[in-house]
Amino acid sequence: MENLKVAIGCDHGGFHLKEKIKEYMEVHHIEHKDFGIYIKEASDYPEVAKDVAKAVASGEFDRGILVCGTGLGMSITANKTKGIRAVSIENTYSARVSRAHNNSNVLCLGERVIGDYLALDIVDIWLKTGFEGGRHKKRIDMIE
Repeated sequence: MENLKVAIGCDHGGFHLKEKIKEYMEVHHIEHKDFGIYIKEASDYPEVAKDVAKAVASGEFDRGILVCGTGLGMSITANKTKGIRAVSIENTYSARVSRAHNNSNVLCLGERVIGDYLALDIVDIWLKTGFEGGRHKKRIDMIE
């Protein structure tokens, strides 16, 4: 996780969890930028998802984390950006494999689906897991 730069964003359905994830990143000295929203009020998730996805796709950030009510809308939107491999994750095994095998670069979480503790475990595993490459790289290249 050393030197990792993370773009993070949410809509109103993910505001509380986004703030918890930011606290985690501060404690672990992970450089990050909050792309919004900044207060819990109704918002449109596609705008934030597009901003985070573009920041990761451009190489300005290594990875992105998006939080909404389910993680699904954020994932669908982020995946519209070329070079983004966004995953909506609800368990630690998928978090690990999405990085090791699929080289996911945007993690999408649903605040209404998982609790804070599980979400932070998922974030921790996802940030710490590297891409295995090998036979998996060939498949990622096929996607691109």
